Amino acid sequence: MPRIAGVNIPDNKRIEISLTYIYGIGRTLSNKILAQAKVDPNIRAQKLTAEEINRLRDIIEKSLRVEGELRREKMMNIKRLKDVGSYRGSRHVKGLPVRGQRTKTNTRTVRGNVRKTMGSGRKTSSEKT
Repeated sequence: MPRIAGVNIPDNKRIEISLTYIYGIGRTLSNKILAQAKVDPNIRAQKLTAEEINRLRDIIEKSLRVEGELRREKMMNIKRLKDVGSYRGSRHVKGLPVRGQRTKTNTRTVRGNVRKTMGSGRKTSSEKT
């Protein structure tokens, strides 16, 4: 199991897919990295040579922000918005949608499904009124 950027890459998947297990690398970026390193994207991760793994590791670690560094940068950007007191920062603090979505309905995902949905409003016969 090759280890790149502190992440164990799955052996039995194609290297194109395996690289996406690293936070900050998607399919498109994965293909660009493989083209730059001159590695076949269809080869399985377990069949990579040590030289190919080192080339991939060098490209990822030198030119990209991935894993902890990217997460830290993302957190710092949100913290900066909060400290400045911007509207977006206040929405982050309140746990509401930040990018102008409606909130009268459809904010269940962002709020973490805090409230229960209404239902039919009809009470069962066992409850006293």
